[in-house]
Amino acid sequence: MARWQPDAPERLAAAALDLFEEHGYEDTTVIEIAERAGLTKSTFFRYFKDKREVLFGGGTVAGLLVEAIAAAPPSAGPLDAVAEALDALGRTFFTVERREFSSRRQAVLNAHTELREREALKRIDLTTAMIEALNHRGVPSLTARVAAQLGTLAWQIAYDQWIDTGNSEGFGPLARQALAEVRAAGAVR
Repeated sequence: MARWQPDAPERLAAAALDLFEEHGYEDTTVIEIAERAGLTKSTFFRYFKDKREVLFGGGTVAGLLVEAIAAAPPSAGPLDAVAEALDALGRTFFTVERREFSSRRQAVLNAHTELREREALKRIDLTTAMIEALNHRGVPSLTARVAAQLGTLAWQIAYDQWIDTGNSEGFGPLARQALAEVRAAGAVR
């Protein structure tokens, strides 16, 4: 592939995933990832700060969540705004075309402590982004924290189900179902 093609981050992520599966995370270098993608080491570092980051989308998901929470109808309560954001993720990021890649990616993450730690930090970043987006909508801080935490829990439940390649359900409906179950669990006495 020519270096001028516009999909460099996606090519780098695909190359990294292939190499991590073939040789292991520890035994793969940034130079090998860049070469496999038909790019240079400097191009890699233009998009990602380190080798771990290549599988985490560079903040794309957090940005989509913030935009979708901001775009939720003014009448939407905090959890409804989070549900709107999770639906938006299903339409724009967690699409059918990304399911296989995401499933393979999760298998690599599960096999490496360093990557699981990065994933946990990214989840905290997603929660923080939702809290800030909800605060910007005028949601009180404590309510925003609770709604964002519940949204993150629903996101994780839905994601775990969605990456199962035997599952044909979309991420958005799975997230809505998970959020409904989380809400119902909160009502249990």
